[in-house]
Formats: sequence, structure tokens, C-alpha cells
Amino acid sequence: MKKIVVLGSLNMDMVLTTERLPVIGETIHGDHIHYMMGGKGSNQAVAASRMGISTSLIGCVGNDTFGEKILKHLSEEKLDISSVKSEKNIFTGIATVFKTKSDNAIVVIPGANECCDQRVVEENIEMINQADVLLTQLEIPMETVTFALKKAKEFGVQTIVNPAPYKELPTELFEFIDYITPNETEFESMVGRTIENPEHLEIEMLAWSKKYNVNLIVTRGSRGSSYIENGKVHTVPCIHVDVVDTTGAGDTFNGILAYAIAEEMKLQEAIMMAGAGASLSTTALGAQSGMPSIEELKRFL
Repeated sequence: MKKIVVLGSLNMDMVLTTERLPVIGETIHGDHIHYMMGGKGSNQAVAASRMGISTSLIGCVGNDTFGEKILKHLSEEKLDISSVKSEKNIFTGIATVFKTKSDNAIVVIPGANECCDQRVVEENIEMINQADVLLTQLEIPMETVTFALKKAKEFGVQTIVNPAPYKELPTELFEFIDYITPNETEFESMVGRTIENPEHLEIEMLAWSKKYNVNLIVTRGSRGSSYIENGKVHTVPCIHVDVVDTTGAGDTFNGILAYAIAEEMKLQEAIMMAGAGASLSTTALGAQSGMPSIEELKRFL
């Protein structure tokens, strides 16, 4: 059986729904608050595991009520959480999500995610060795990400990095990355300039790819996802749905992409499947609530 290991964050998401975001110095009334399980590592692991593939999550929570709730929730998924450590004397990571009708803004406080260090990876090194794909993000320390990617490549494991929330990646790290999946804003940060139109995006993607031997996939929200194959930029369009909440759409994309890569699908097919899953995930409130099972995704497609 194919195996995925997800190394990353676990958070409690506090989702505040409001008509619009306040400007600096302004106080406005919100509508509702919901407490939901999140964190990019947790989200992406759930998305992958719902595809029916063996998925393990490596990360840390605090020894507090939020940590207990997250572990209880994840134990109900078909997901191996035996490598999620409960750290003493620190709080579980928290993400405050400000949700409007059309989009969201998020503030993350790392908490126990900062404890996800090299030691945690070393304790689970055999799990990574046995994986087909290692998927990670940047809500845990960069040193941990770097160490895990290097080890994965030593073992011949394929690697995916979702560079979110964005931090500057050391240039030498790219030799250990097989796939990188920024959204448009993160890709602008990667190239250090604003991208004004689709033609400009293609130019920047091709220029970046000439520098680094990494499969570049740029997720573009309602405009779909763009990738490079045979020296050309291709775009897989988005499947339009009635959007309830965009939180977790990118994580759904990455989790399903990891599944598709582990299953050795062609890149276009993998991106099409991941994009469809991301669209479907936006039809429910919360990062994990709308993530489809493999059966739901096949019906949707």
C-alpha cells in the first residue's frame, strides 16, 4: 500500500464570520464564532487520508483542552496520529479566521507547533523512510522542514512543500523539493515582484523554473491552477461551486495532490483531481468539514 507522511501544524481554528473586515482602529460587530480543528499539517493529512491512502501525521499539540479536542477529533479519521506529540507547559496553536462572504483573513499563533523540531523528526525517521510522499508546510520551524526534506531525499521519498504561510526558502533547499505549491500571493513573494496578469504569471513561472529543478504548481483560486510541463505553462480551470467558506481549500488541494502523486498519476490528472477536491471543500464551513472522501470526489467529478 502507498503511504503518505504529513509533517506540519495542528491548530484550533476560531472562525469569526462578519460582513466585512475592520480597518485599522475600527471596531465592528461580527455574526458568529465557530471552533473548528485546523492547522495546515492536520488539514492536509485529513484531506489525504480521506482519499483512502495510508496517511500519518507528525506534529505537536499543547497539553490543554484544545489539544485534547484535536486529538479526539483526528482519532475519528482514518489517520495515523501516533506521532503527534502532546507537549507540556505550552498552549496548542491557534488560528483566528476572519470570514466574510467571499474570502477570509487568518492570524496564526504557533504555540506547540514551535516544538515540532528536529528531535520530533528523528523520532519518526523510519516512518518517513517508508513513505512514498512527504508533504510539509511552513507553520512549523524552517529548520525542521529542512531536516525532514533532506532525510526524505536520502531515502528516495518524493517531497511536496506548500510554502504557506510564506517564509523565504533558502536557495539550497530547492534541491530537496520535488513539488512546490504556492498560491499566487506566495509565488509573488517567491519571485519578489507583483504579477499583474496571466501573461506575466506565465513569464515568471517559466523564469523561476529555469533556475530550479522543481515542479512548480501555482494555485489561483477561482482561476484554477497553473503548472509547467514540457517547457510550457498549462492551466487546469476551477470547477465552480456555491462557495460557503474558502478556508482549507488550499490544504485540500495539497492533501489530494500528495495522494495522486503517491498513486503515480499524470501531473495534469493529479492537479485536476486536487483542484476538484479543493472546490468541493469550499461548500461547507470550516477547513476540514467540506473535505471530500474519495467516493464523494469521484461522484463530483
